[in-house]
Amino acid sequence: MKNVVWTGTWVAERLGVELVGDERLSDLLGLALRRNPRRAHLLVSNVLGKHVPQSPSVVYGHGFALGRRVRELLGAEDAGAAVVLGYAETATGLGHCVADGVGLAPYLHSTRRPVPGVDTAGGFEESHSHATSHLLLPENPALLAGAGPLVLVDDEFSTGNTVLNTIRDLHARYPRDRYVVVALVDLRSAADLGRLAEFATEIGARVDLVAAARGTVNLPEGVLEKGQALVAEHETTRTTENTKTTEPADNRPGHPGAARVELGWPRGLPDGGRHGFTPGQRIRLDAALPAMAARVAEALPEGARRVLVLGFEELMYAPLRLARELEQVVSAEVRYSTTTRSPVLALDDPGYAIRTRLVFPAHDDPDDGPGERYAYNVAGAGFDAVVAVVDSAADTPALYAPDGLLVQLAEHTPSVLLAVVPSYVPARPSAERPSMLPEPLRGPAFSSYAPDEVGWLLQDLSYVTLEAPTEEREEAIQSGGAHYAESLPVEYQPSPQYQELFQTALGTSAARIAQAVGAVTELVLAERSPHPVLVSLARAGTPVGVLMRRWAQHRHGLDLPHYAVSIVRGRGIDANALRWLAAHHDPADVVFVDGWTGKGAITRELTEAIREFEAAEGVTGFDPEIAVLADPGSCVRTYGTREDFLIPSACLNSTVSGLISRTVLRSDLVGEYDFHGAKFYRELAGSDVSVDFLDAVAAHFPDVADAACAQAKELLATDRTPTWEGWAAVERISEEYEIHDVNLVKPGVGETTRVLLRRVPWKILARAGAGTDLDHVRLLAQQRGVPVEEVDELPYTCVGLIHPKYTRGATGADGKAVTV
Repeated sequence: MKNVVWTGTWVAERLGVELVGDERLSDLLGLALRRNPRRAHLLVSNVLGKHVPQSPSVVYGHGFALGRRVRELLGAEDAGAAVVLGYAETATGLGHCVADGVGLAPYLHSTRRPVPGVDTAGGFEESHSHATSHLLLPENPALLAGAGPLVLVDDEFSTGNTVLNTIRDLHARYPRDRYVVVALVDLRSAADLGRLAEFATEIGARVDLVAAARGTVNLPEGVLEKGQALVAEHETTRTTENTKTTEPADNRPGHPGAARVELGWPRGLPDGGRHGFTPGQRIRLDAALPAMAARVAEALPEGARRVLVLGFEELMYAPLRLARELEQVVSAEVRYSTTTRSPVLALDDPGYAIRTRLVFPAHDDPDDGPGERYAYNVAGAGFDAVVAVVDSAADTPALYAPDGLLVQLAEHTPSVLLAVVPSYVPARPSAERPSMLPEPLRGPAFSSYAPDEVGWLLQDLSYVTLEAPTEEREEAIQSGGAHYAESLPVEYQPSPQYQELFQTALGTSAARIAQAVGAVTELVLAERSPHPVLVSLARAGTPVGVLMRRWAQHRHGLDLPHYAVSIVRGRGIDANALRWLAAHHDPADVVFVDGWTGKGAITRELTEAIREFEAAEGVTGFDPEIAVLADPGSCVRTYGTREDFLIPSACLNSTVSGLISRTVLRSDLVGEYDFHGAKFYRELAGSDVSVDFLDAVAAHFPDVADAACAQAKELLATDRTPTWEGWAAVERISEEYEIHDVNLVKPGVGETTRVLLRRVPWKILARAGAGTDLDHVRLLAQQRGVPVEEVDELPYTCVGLIHPKYTRGATGADGKAVTV
């Protein structure tokens, strides 16, 4: 609803300033006078949440809508590769909201707060500002180094100088093909309209602009001098300034001071985008917000009708999200704004945008020394409670001083609450500093498994388009242009016939699997640890780890911790996951779990990775021996069977593994101190059989308990030293079929299935007389036009072959065309 009096009238009448353009401009903006020698007027946004308290849903909605427009402009694929950069201090929250709208894009904002020990990745000047220098301090410099679009967000786009300075600086360091500039209002003059296109030509990149409204500000000659004179005149007569008090608020009758609210902020979660904010961190914040808002709601005074959540300078997004969540759970009218460094004249006039001003000393030990800070339009606004949200760097004695922010607020509201968010400072994570690593992801926010079944030591990359056609992936992998863990295959969608095969296989093999689960779990409890910590190798190991955990509960009443971690052939295990495990558990209790062995490549990879980790970290005790259901390759000592039989979880991809993708390790997405990534395919929930698989196997536990325990007892008395006969067989097959690369020979039912689902297979070798265990393999091979060749004396039930140096139309060793 439009204001009866436009909040720019007072300035417009006295200075002759004109705001011309879209009809929405007067709704979005008001005018005030700066106390600034560089510019007379201030455009005061009504929807930014900085100077004017506003509904948090309105503030968030404007930023999110701009992000959606950027996504539409870029297209889903480019939007998935975009990074968003916001400007301090005014647009730090706006940039966060745009990043959400783009599609959960990684986000970074500039800052005016230097952080010791954090390297600067760039900087630029904002010439008209009261504080001109901006720093870029990403925790992971690769955040700015990607080739995808860079989206730059500010509250207004006037001359364009700040944006052009930024792009020029960053383009020299990290050149890219495309930039998008986003602003609530585009107010360029006619003279400035062509500069953006000229600049784009100069740097050889495309630069687009997205704005909610457009117009111009017409300034008469001598406006700066006139503005300064008006400020000088009214500074001496202003009556809306707060009065200073000389005693602490909690000693004054009726003003008990600020009550602290413990939010329960998630450990290790950044307070904002100063050092970068990833989509996985956004998901963690989403999950924690309801409980944090409930704590604030409980602390509000009974009967409060108007509540203000007041953020702190660059700390805008966390208070905004908290206010928006609070808006959903309380009946009171909730408003949101933040404090600021920006000095503005306050006048109590309905035609002026800044009606009142609170002044208080800076309370975060700023680098530029002590100075004044401000909160606008809070005094006299009739708030029954104010929730001040600051970061821990700003939780200093100056905050509580007689002239500090909390006392000033208490002059104007019956109730002041203080919520402190831990200031995030990047540091190298280690076993001694576990707080630098996030807590595991759990269902239902990440995966379709129950939260107690498994904790994923991964980061959620669901926002990124990582899938590539199978043929393109194969060419890139074999040519050396890409590692298999840098992309994902398109998820196989099983036909009704294939789904029926899965259900049939599950029905016939569930008891067999249950017995193997029982046997391997009993071995672990007898030989490895009486209270093991199960650590599955994602993702194939995860269903097995869940089943082993269920067996321990069923048979022994044990509630075993269970996590899933990433291991990548040629890159090793996720070292940050090991650091987290070492910080929370005794490494000697950790038992690594996988579904089956093929030729033993992952077994060797894990052994080497653990050796390197322990040497580098000084942490000892991890046992690299893997516990598996089936060990047809004779690679490990801890197994349920060495038969190569069908484990139905190998038949499908994410839909039998909690809807989680294969793990991803790519430098532009996974920083030095991040967990490896994976995607949660929420959209495939209708086809998910993950829990069905677990329940079907676990239902046989009572029936096979005696047999499983007897089998374990027999194994304990057996020499189970690995013979590595599977590796020898793979080397023989590689040479016999002129492949000459053991990585392209995938032995066993599980690995052969993976070849057919994810890679470009050449042919399948099947043991002569193999029965129903290969029904699904034969069906997949038929669907893809891959020949199945029966072989006598094959040590595995089947082997999948990938042709070397794959190209479209290539021929195999037998001269036949490779089928794509």
